[in-house]
Amino acid sequence: MNKNSREFIVFTSCSMVLTALGIDIMLPAFSEVRKHFGIVSETSQTANIITFFFMGQITQIFFGYLTDRLGRLPILRMGILLYILSGIAVVLSPSLTIIFFFRFTAGMGAAAVFMTSIACVRDRFSGDEMAKTMSFVMAIFLFTPVIAPALGAWILHFSTWKVVFLVPPIFAVLVFLWSFRMPESHPAERRSVAGFGETMQKIKSILKDGRFLNYVTIATIIFSILSSWVSSSERIIGEFYQSPGLFPLIFGGMGLLMAAFSYINSYLSRKLGAKKSLKLFLILYFIFSAIMVLGAISQDHHPSLLFFFIMIAFLMAFTTAADPNSSALALEHMGDKAGLAASVYGTIFFFVGSGIGAIISARLTDNITPLAIAALIVSSVSLILNYFVRKKSTLNHKS
Repeated sequence: MNKNSREFIVFTSCSMVLTALGIDIMLPAFSEVRKHFGIVSETSQTANIITFFFMGQITQIFFGYLTDRLGRLPILRMGILLYILSGIAVVLSPSLTIIFFFRFTAGMGAAAVFMTSIACVRDRFSGDEMAKTMSFVMAIFLFTPVIAPALGAWILHFSTWKVVFLVPPIFAVLVFLWSFRMPESHPAERRSVAGFGETMQKIKSILKDGRFLNYVTIATIIFSILSSWVSSSERIIGEFYQSPGLFPLIFGGMGLLMAAFSYINSYLSRKLGAKKSLKLFLILYFIFSAIMVLGAISQDHHPSLLFFFIMIAFLMAFTTAADPNSSALALEHMGDKAGLAASVYGTIFFFVGSGIGAIISARLTDNITPLAIAALIVSSVSLILNYFVRKKSTLNHKS
C-alpha cells in the first residue's frame, strides 16, 4: 500500500468519525444542558439532541443520488460545511427547540459525509482490498465511543457544555481543509446520467422487494433500541443510578465490547455465512433481553447497575454484530441497484429506527423496564421476520 492510499484511508476514517463524535462526546454534557435550560431531570428532552441528529440521516438517499451525479468531493465538502455551521448554530441557540432543528441539519451533513466516504472506498478498492480497508475504517469508527465520552467529561471539568458541543465542528474544520489534498475518485466520465424519474422508479422497485424489506426491518427495529439507549444513557446512569462519574467508563467499556463483537462477527460470517450468523445473534439478543426483563421486574424495576450494564452492553454488542449481516443479506441480490439500495437502507434504518427509539426514550421516566420490554419485543419480532424470510428463501431455492 502506497503513501497516498494510507493517507486516503486515514482521511476516510476521520471523515466517518464525525458521525460518532457528533454523538458520543456530547453525552456527558446533557446534565449541564438541562441545568442551562431549566429542565427537570425526569424529562427525556435532552435525548432528542441525539434523536434529531439520527433523523437527519433521512437525507442519505438524496446525497447518494447527488454524489453519483456530481462527484464525491463536492458533496463531501458540502456535508462537512453543513455539519460545521449547524454545530456552531447549536451552541448559539436560545432554546432546545432551535437546538433540535440544527441537530437535524448537522445529521444531514453527517449523512452526506458518511455516504460519500463509503462511496470513495468503493471507487478505489474492490474485493478483499475493499473489505480490509472497510474493516480498518470501521475499527476506528467503533473506537470513538470508547474515548469520546471521557474526552467530553474531561472538558466539562474546566469548561461548559457549549465548549464540548464545539469539539465536533472544530474537528470537522480540520477534515474539511484536509479534503483539498484528496483527488476526486469519481471522475465525470464515470458519473451517473440517470434522471430523477428513473431513480424514483428504481427506488419503488427496491421497496417492493420483500426480502430487502424484511432485512431492513430487522436492522431498523434492532437499531431503535441502540438509539434509545444512546440518547438516554447519560440520564439512566446519572439520574436513575446516581452514578454520573461512572458514565465514561461504562460507555467506554461498552464500546470495547461492541468492537470485539464486530471482529467476532467478521470471523463467524466467514465460517458460517451471513444468514446463520444473523440468526445466532438474534437468538442471543432474545435470550439476553428476556433475562433483562425478568431481572428488572424481579428487582422492583430497579435492577443493580452491574446487572443493567452487563445486559445492555451485550445487547449493543449483538446489534453491532447483527447489522453487517442484515445489510449484506438485504443488498446481496440487488445487482446494479446495490448503491441506491444501500442509501434506501440507510435512510430507513436511521430515520425510522431513531423515531421508534424516541418513543421508547419517552417512556423512560424513572426506571429501565420500558427499555428492557422494548428490547424483548424487538428481538421477538426480528426472530419471526428472520424465520419467514429464510423459509421463503429456502422454498424459492427448491423451486
